[in-house]
Amino acid sequence: ILHRPIKKAPTLRGRAVLTLFYEPSTRTRNSFELACKYLGADTVSVAAATSSAAKGETLRDTAVNCERMGLDAIVIRHGAAGAPHHLAGHLRCSVINAGDGMHEHPTQALLDLYTIRENKGHVAGLKVAIVGDVLHSRVARSNVWGLTKLGAEVRLAGPATLLPSAREAGWPAGVRVTERVEDALEGADVVMALRIQKERQEGVLLPSARKYARFWGINRRRLALAAPGALLMHPGPVNRGVELDSDVADGAQSVIYEQVTNGVAVRMAVLYLLLGGSGE
Repeated sequence: ILHRPIKKAPTLRGRAVLTLFYEPSTRTRNSFELACKYLGADTVSVAAATSSAAKGETLRDTAVNCERMGLDAIVIRHGAAGAPHHLAGHLRCSVINAGDGMHEHPTQALLDLYTIRENKGHVAGLKVAIVGDVLHSRVARSNVWGLTKLGAEVRLAGPATLLPSAREAGWPAGVRVTERVEDALEGADVVMALRIQKERQEGVLLPSARKYARFWGINRRRLALAAPGALLMHPGPVNRGVELDSDVADGAQSVIYEQVTNGVAVRMAVLYLLLGGSGE
């Protein structure tokens, strides 16, 4: 559908979906809204800053009021872990997690898994290095669970202040944690860089962005440690010169823009599974 001259299908015609975002977003929000429109659903967008939440209305009241207007699904991003789960207990419509606090970002992991399988043909047996601010990353958490479930070996690397231990995080078997990015990158089939999430950090956890780039940033030299043909990924937004050098971000091994395209397709699939077909 994304490659058709007319990007429309009547699959979800008559369905209504709300995107309810309490945090800033470009890729996730727009991809969900486009996914709805490409499948023929009607969308309404609400940002916390312009909603009744600014007047003191609770998340539950906001969602219930919106649902009573005839919604079939709510796509929510919220700064509190568990917010989508909380809403699901009070709503009859479908609730889709677009990122909740430092907990999870399920559809990002699904699009990452799809991108890996599309390029590598499989996920089982691959070595995947996830580098950066693992402590605050919901993307890392969802990817760890998805990758290990499908049989990949996961290596987590980053500064000690941004890296929970395997025991603290409750990671599943098959996850290795290291502070040396070179150890994680050695022979990796997939390299996933993470954004430094300053908005979630309490106190100063890094001396400077320059020092991070020097010791943990992915550049051409470090990427060469990975297996030949290794994929380079990033959930975005990319801080160029910090997590990734521009020459590798735009290089032949980068699938960052493929991730964006696949994000629309995967979210279309999620919406179809919840709202289309038999409805089961």
